[in-house]
Amino acid sequence: MMKADQYFDGDFEHLAASFTLSRRDFLKRLGGGIIVLWAMPTNLVSSLEAQERMYPADFNAYLRIGEDGRVSCFTGKIEMGQGIVTSLAQELAEELEVPLDVIDMVMGDTDLCPYDRGTWGSLTTRFFGPALRAAGAEAKAVLIELASEQLKIPKDRLIAKDGAVMEKAKPNNRVTYAQLAKGQKIARQLSEKAIVKSAADFKIIGKPATRRDALEKVTGKTKYAGDIQFPDLLYARILRPPAHGAKLLSVDTAPAQQIAGVQIIRDGDWVAVLHKYPDVAESALKKIKAEFDTPAANVDDQSIFDHLLKLAPEGQVVAEGGDLATGQKSAAATFDSTYLNSYVAHAPMEPHTATAKIEGDKITVWASTQSPFGARDEIARALDMPAEKVRVITPHLGGGFGGKSRNQQAVEAARLAKLSGKPVQVAWTRAEEFFYDSFRPAAIVKIKSGLSDAGGIAFWDYHVYSAGQRGAEHFYDIPHHRTAVYASAPRGAPSSHPFATGPWRAPANNTNTFARESQIDIMAAQAGIDPLEFRLKNLKNEKVQGVLKAAAEKFGWKPGKLPSGRGVGMACGFDAGTWVAVMAEVEVNKETGEVQVKRVVAAQDMGLVINPEGAKIQMEGCVMMGLGYALTEELHFKGGEIFDLNFDTYQLPRFSWLPKIETVLLDSTDPNPQGGGEPAIICMGAVIANAIFDATGARLFQLPMTPERIKNAMT
Repeated sequence: MMKADQYFDGDFEHLAASFTLSRRDFLKRLGGGIIVLWAMPTNLVSSLEAQERMYPADFNAYLRIGEDGRVSCFTGKIEMGQGIVTSLAQELAEELEVPLDVIDMVMGDTDLCPYDRGTWGSLTTRFFGPALRAAGAEAKAVLIELASEQLKIPKDRLIAKDGAVMEKAKPNNRVTYAQLAKGQKIARQLSEKAIVKSAADFKIIGKPATRRDALEKVTGKTKYAGDIQFPDLLYARILRPPAHGAKLLSVDTAPAQQIAGVQIIRDGDWVAVLHKYPDVAESALKKIKAEFDTPAANVDDQSIFDHLLKLAPEGQVVAEGGDLATGQKSAAATFDSTYLNSYVAHAPMEPHTATAKIEGDKITVWASTQSPFGARDEIARALDMPAEKVRVITPHLGGGFGGKSRNQQAVEAARLAKLSGKPVQVAWTRAEEFFYDSFRPAAIVKIKSGLSDAGGIAFWDYHVYSAGQRGAEHFYDIPHHRTAVYASAPRGAPSSHPFATGPWRAPANNTNTFARESQIDIMAAQAGIDPLEFRLKNLKNEKVQGVLKAAAEKFGWKPGKLPSGRGVGMACGFDAGTWVAVMAEVEVNKETGEVQVKRVVAAQDMGLVINPEGAKIQMEGCVMMGLGYALTEELHFKGGEIFDLNFDTYQLPRFSWLPKIETVLLDSTDPNPQGGGEPAIICMGAVIANAIFDATGARLFQLPMTPERIKNAMT
């Protein structure tokens, strides 16, 4: 039992003495009410340390209960369309015993929110969610303690419900959270371990909830970084090189300076045009005459694969078992395949944008970023300012997919605001968005596998170059196997790519799942076994068996040998803690090579599902986005020059492509939530490749599967 003197009661200054200046400011900003300081559960600390300590242990303020009874949740996470503004609120409301609509989410503000490394990797629900639930449970315990003091009733005779604490036997003997917070200016920290609710007691978690930001988005009220305006705001356009690696030799800005109101900023080789109207800034930029020295191109989108293989570092074996030589001797048939995928752009609907304003000795930047604290630190370094003098506020993002973990536009806006002395907005054009993207890397997978007389997989020798490790390890029952990864990060070997590369939704796993599941189908076809039967025959993992069977039931899978001519396919995989299986039906125009995906069924075992409606939306989004990297999305370039700078040549999936999408969420025995924003997309390349083979007998080994490549494969 906790004693009252174990709490800290008093003003914030006593508490703030142990914090840095920004944390003192943080506490002052919150005003009255009850702030719950939360000590991280020890079982979570170890997990977070494995993720490079995303949450410093010395800063634990996560929520505040105001005098009006509203609950503010402070998180460094950001909302970019994935729906955590709803699901995180559900988790907090569940543990606090309050209605969902009293939760206010304060996200991505570096002055108000606890440090967070970034929003990516499907980590929010898996890692931040349990921490938030624990904070909510502790907050409820604090409120019951306060109510016990106020009502003069022992804690064990009280319950919390609907934003109030009441006596179990006399519900009318109650006090609301707002009443408990009234006139308070206290911060408390529990030393006893909070107990979160069990699934049997859930009233909000696991129930479908409409997105809390839906109304604002459909009515155009949602604010993005480009919507931040000031009366003296200047719009910036920046002189860009024609290719990555090009150096400025000479520049003539005189013609641009003739335009009224134009301000030219030059800082070394960096040249920008500012004006109060964006179109005038654009016109002025076009009048600047510049000469660049562009390095010779030694690689293009055709030669990149040989280039990457030549520069590949030594491979790292990440999984192995048995003896490959023994496996090869036992194989009745062997299969040697090479799979390729091209560079792919993130292509968010909202290009990188930032608005910066300096007031006194402090700068505030509203930025479209997946890493507000990373942006803060980058700006501080660029401006040679203390980090606490930089505030980054993250409005809603119009998509990210991993591409907005880089903050170049935020630094540019901050530099220009400092150099001009005015608020400045940098909003990249679509061409700039393509040029400075950190693309999903081009990659190669080489697989040699064998089949036994009995239809089993005799051996598996897997080598992935440039993509990364995620999804490389197989989960089939293979006695002799080895998996080697050459360059484990998506950025590849040093200087191997002619431009930036980085994480792209489910990084590496799209590539690895395409290769693995295509190779599985090749063996199933050779064995003359239905691909579902072949997979189940070579699997012991009950989780992946479960999603395959669930998808097959929903799809109405009818067994058949490959190719059956029906145009149906399947693929399965594991990502962010979630097992997933996808089945699809396609129609292939054998004259043009064009593919119409008619129907997709996706089944997931993702542990505890916080918001089933949100999870299904994420799965549907994965399916639709995955059509792009599977069928059309591909970057064309020569050296550092990017040829695809808009959607006239870089084709995203269109509404006319939308197949019938059906989703299945398995009732999981896992009490912990797993990732839901990425798993379904990992299967899209493989499931469509396998369906094309079933329709035509043509096997595709390169993504995207363009009409030209499909026609070539059929000849």
